[in-house]
Amino acid sequence: MSLSYRYGIKICAASVMMLSATASAHAIQYNNGRFALKLNGYATGGALEQKLNTTDVIGDWRLRTQMNYAIASGQTLGLVYAIDAAAIDEDKFMREAFGLWEHRNYGRVELGFTDSVARKLGVGLPDVGGLRVNDKPLFYKVIEPKGPVISDTTITTGRSALRTNIVSVPKRGIQYGLSVAGITDDYDYAIDAALKIRQPDGKIKTAFSFGASFMDKPDNYRTDSFSPLVTADWRAQLSGGMNLQYNSWVWGASARLIYDENPIGPVSDGLALGTGVSYDILNYSISLTYIFSDTGVWNRDAKDYMDHTAVASFRYKYSQYIDGWMSLGITTETPFASVGLRLVF
Repeated sequence: MSLSYRYGIKICAASVMMLSATASAHAIQYNNGRFALKLNGYATGGALEQKLNTTDVIGDWRLRTQMNYAIASGQTLGLVYAIDAAAIDEDKFMREAFGLWEHRNYGRVELGFTDSVARKLGVGLPDVGGLRVNDKPLFYKVIEPKGPVISDTTITTGRSALRTNIVSVPKRGIQYGLSVAGITDDYDYAIDAALKIRQPDGKIKTAFSFGASFMDKPDNYRTDSFSPLVTADWRAQLSGGMNLQYNSWVWGASARLIYDENPIGPVSDGLALGTGVSYDILNYSISLTYIFSDTGVWNRDAKDYMDHTAVASFRYKYSQYIDGWMSLGITTETPFASVGLRLVF
C-alpha cells in the first residue's frame, strides 16, 4: 500500500468523523393535520487516488426540504427547495426550487426551477458507489479529461430557467409528461417530453424510458460540466433507457444523442452510451458501470473526442443510515481508486 493511499484513507476517516458530528442520522418530519414538512439528504466523505500517486479529498452532500398542504381530498399544494454540492460547484444557491399541485387521480404540475420531465422520468445506470456516476461524476472534479465529455446518458436542459412540468400518474405501468422552460439568458425556450413504462410485478421487473428535447437558440450555455459552452441555432436531444431486475440482479443500458444546428465555437454535441450491472446480497452490493462518450461525432470539420469510463464499486450497508463504499475505475487515460462513507438522514 502506497503512502499516498494510506494518507487518503486517513483523510476519508477524518472527513466521515466530521460529517458524523454535523449531520443528524434521522430525517426531520413534522405532520399537523393538513400540513406536512420533511427534511432529508445525505453527506459523503472520502478520498480519491489517481495513478496511485496523487490523493484528493472528495465530498458530496444534498439537503432537500418539502412542505405540503392538503387543500382537498386527494389534492396537495407543496413547495420544494434543495441544494447540493453540484449546485455549489456551479456557483448556484439551489439545485431546485419549485411549487407543485398534485392530484392523486391525474398527476402533478410543477412550476419553478427544477429538472425537466425527460430527466425525471429517465432511467439511469446501475451504480452502488458514491461517485455520482449518473449525475456529474465526482471523479471528473479530480481527473481533468483531455477533451469534452458527455458523462450523463439521460437528457438534461439544466435547472436555471423558469420551468413548468406536467406529469401524469402511473396507470397500468405507463407514465408520461411534458416540460416547457424559458425566461432565461441561456436560451429562448426549451421543450421536453418523456414516456416511462414500468412492470414492477413478476419474477422479472422492467423499466423503459424514452425522452426528447428541443432547445431554441442556446447562447453560451452548458448543461454538461465537461463540455464546452454551446451557441447554436438550436439543440435537439433524444434518450432511451432500460432496467431489468431478476431477483437481486439489475442490468441497465441507456443512451443519449445531442445535435446542435450550426454551432459556433468548440463542438459540444455527440452521443453517450452506457451499460451496467449490479447485485445485492444481504447488506452487500456490487456494481460495474461503463460509459462511452463521443463528442463532435456529427461535425466532420472538427476532430471528435472519445472517452471510455469504467467503474466497479462495492458497498456495505452498516445500518439504515450509514454505509461505506469503495470504487476502482479508469477513464480513457487515468486509473483511480476511491473510498468513502455516507450518512443518510
